Amino acid sequence: MPRNIEIKARIERIDLLHPKATAIADCGPVEIAQDDTFFCCDAGRLKLRTLSPCSGELIFYRRADRQGPKESFYHLTPTSEPDRLRETLSLACGQIGRVRKMRTLFLVGRTRIHLDRVEGLGHFLELEVVLEEGEPLEAGMREAHDIMARLGVEHSQLIEGAYLDLQLRQRA
Repeated sequence: MPRNIEIKARIERIDLLHPKATAIADCGPVEIAQDDTFFCCDAGRLKLRTLSPCSGELIFYRRADRQGPKESFYHLTPTSEPDRLRETLSLACGQIGRVRKMRTLFLVGRTRIHLDRVEGLGHFLELEVVLEEGEPLEAGMREAHDIMARLGVEHSQLIEGAYLDLQLRQRA
């Protein structure tokens, strides 16, 4: 199963990080509207990401919910009917939440920099360092820490869990 090293951090404003990301990026920025629906799943997290009415991905992933760089295992399945798939999965598994965001994507080598504007939550940075098969975690963690430093993101800004967790805590 593919894996990456991931971190999430709360940031004050996207426009403060945008020029820094642009300066170190090989590609980007690319603007992507995402609508993620999460479903009940005991083995990890299962979400349907809708990118357009005829494009989406079913994403299963497992990772620790802790601050700082963490290993994430994931599996992606594309779909051309995200609305029908959402309905089917909602009936079969139960829906636990929905997260809508506007993502600005940059690529720095094998690392994806996401500057996210999350509806109802605010602004965030997410880094995903894609690991090679059998590659040690430490290599990806060093890369994540290096990019964090280059972007001026402090350890105190790191958050644990998914955007869904933040939404659920906010509602409680």
